[in-house]
Amino acid sequence: GDGSVAYVPQGNSCFPWLRAEENVAYGLKLRGVGRRERAERARDLLKSLGLEQFSRAFPGQLSEGMRQRVAIARAFAVEAPLLLMDEPLSALDFQTKIAVQAELVDLWRDRRCTVLYVTHDIDEALTLADRVSVLSARPGRVALTAEVPFARPRHQAGLREQPGYAAAFRKLYEAIEG
Repeated sequence: GDGSVAYVPQGNSCFPWLRAEENVAYGLKLRGVGRRERAERARDLLKSLGLEQFSRAFPGQLSEGMRQRVAIARAFAVEAPLLLMDEPLSALDFQTKIAVQAELVDLWRDRRCTVLYVTHDIDEALTLADRVSVLSARPGRVALTAEVPFARPRHQAGLREQPGYAAAFRKLYEAIEG
């Protein structure tokens, strides 16, 4: 395609034979971006995600959270205007998930693209999104679309203390339950 979409799937999507920096730069290489610029952009993104010292590591040497950070960096590296993310944090433990959520929000804030983020986690949706759509069961239709009523910056750790949190959560939960 024309590179207008980047994608982060659920689970491990790193190429095991490429080092972290090479994984991040992969899409740039496909686009013909020069070696120096690829390396610079990859290092910058790895630094943003706290992986600077792991740039030469292979995915098998990284934790699951680190591998997901590499996949997220690879998607942001190509600077596509639309980023699709399919439950990219679902395999992570709670503490790692919270940390990567914050890093993801920072990357989005700095690089501004549209992100379509699929999750089954209501707290995650309320933390990351500006707008949440709930899909019905088959056939999948939009059952509800709601604006997230909380100002940025926001982090999941303090979200439940926000006024209106219980009502926002309940509205989404009831839409999911149908």
